[in-house]
Amino acid sequence: MACASRTDVPAQAENAAAPGDPVVTLERTACFGGCPVYRIWASADGKVGYEGRSHVRRVGTTTGEVPVERLQALFSELERAGYFSFANRYTSAEPTCGRYTTDSPSAITSVRYEGRAKRIEHDYGCGSTPGALVVLEQRIDEVLNSSRWTGR
Repeated sequence: MACASRTDVPAQAENAAAPGDPVVTLERTACFGGCPVYRIWASADGKVGYEGRSHVRRVGTTTGEVPVERLQALFSELERAGYFSFANRYTSAEPTCGRYTTDSPSAITSVRYEGRAKRIEHDYGCGSTPGALVVLEQRIDEVLNSSRWTGR
């Protein structure tokens, strides 16, 4: 099997998450001020990991769980809102940014769902970011229940 051709592996399997691998992640970065800085992620079985860095109630790492049904509903919401069709980057150097203001935090999301994988970097200083992306970032926070550790 070690010499088998990669064409033997279905293309979708390359983007599929292994059990326990994150299927959704959200990272919030620093700003000029007191923005919460943390990373949160969930695996397909509902396990949630969290790493708080600064301006959050819980600094350090911890774990939790969310119902798998809530994750499935989130994936449906991401799909309907067009997450996989958004640009990969809304940052100051990109034409997708539009008008730019400095000192804002960023959100970095990634999603693996039904054989697709997408990662989006979003600098909140970019004026042309789709509003739906901001809503989806908030929904990831809500579904993974980050407020239990961030205090926000």
